Amino acid sequence: MGMHPARCQAGSLFQEQLRTEDWGPRFFAYYYKQWENYQMSYHTHDSTEIMYIMSGVCRVDVMMTDGSSEQAVLKKGQFILLDAGVPHRLLVQDGVPCRMLNVEFGFVRLSPGHPSIRQLALEEDELYTFLTCNVPYLVLPDPEEVYHTMKSLVLELDQRGLVEQRQERTEHRQRQGTAQGREASGSAAIRMGVIPTQERTIHREARNLTSLEQGTLVRSLFMQLLVRIARLRGEMERSATDHTELYVKRTIEFMHHNMDRSIQVKDMAAAVNLHPGYLHRIFRNSIRQTPTEYLTMLRMEKAKMLLQQTNIPISEISDYVGIGSRQYFHMLFKKYTGSTPVQYRTSMERTQWNYPDESG
Repeated sequence: MGMHPARCQAGSLFQEQLRTEDWGPRFFAYYYKQWENYQMSYHTHDSTEIMYIMSGVCRVDVMMTDGSSEQAVLKKGQFILLDAGVPHRLLVQDGVPCRMLNVEFGFVRLSPGHPSIRQLALEEDELYTFLTCNVPYLVLPDPEEVYHTMKSLVLELDQRGLVEQRQERTEHRQRQGTAQGREASGSAAIRMGVIPTQERTIHREARNLTSLEQGTLVRSLFMQLLVRIARLRGEMERSATDHTELYVKRTIEFMHHNMDRSIQVKDMAAAVNLHPGYLHRIFRNSIRQTPTEYLTMLRMEKAKMLLQQTNIPISEISDYVGIGSRQYFHMLFKKYTGSTPVQYRTSMERTQWNYPDESG
């Protein structure tokens, strides 16, 4: 046996123990199922769950720690990973059925010599990073790498489940003294093997899987699954960073071209096709200033240049930098430079008058 039954536990995929001690997967449930016009109540469980959408559309509502709710709309080729203890519910509506693969798993302590999650994370940097991210849920698109691995995992769990059922029924018959190998009900014996293609749209599930020793192949497929998910997340993070930099760059270009107009964050967001709240968040994370703060900085720097290098009347400078209220412009300028516009122009003129003559 590769496991200690006494050390079986459920819990978060992101718990520190998985990175410091030798643990492997312990599956509690799986299903190959089609849902239609279904609404689940909010619930939690102490195992990590992965739902993979094979066809159709569904929605998963996730309750956050602050009491707010976030919605994830999933379609074919996407999956959601829900960490243990996170309240969530599944909704399949609008008459569109949804077919999915699902696994629920915890962890079990491994004996020495068996490959563990910790050991794999030491070899795969992206997996180690993934195991430290500690997010309540994660939604990712899949180029079918996760699907094929997860399908093989579910089929192996199902086959092992059939073995367990056959063993249990054999033991039951032996206890009943029916060594003929026939089922007491007269039904056909369970046929071993994977789920046939034509049956994969039919509801099939197993919960409360009893065997602690779920096999080397199950553990190997789970490790593959973890690595594939971790790499997908890494790719998504890098792609998101590239997109963020592009959106921020385009927003700043928009500011430079339009700072002489009365523009707001909603105008910037519309120019780059983003939600204002999302633009505000990525801009602040990237620049360490909000879009409004950055725009104000650009306007004040332009105002300083105009005051220093032109004879434009001070009363008109605010119009050149897109601030309609002169009083508000004066207040912003003094806050930014420590001087009023009049004081700033006077000091710049005095500096020019006192500039040393280098001709002689």
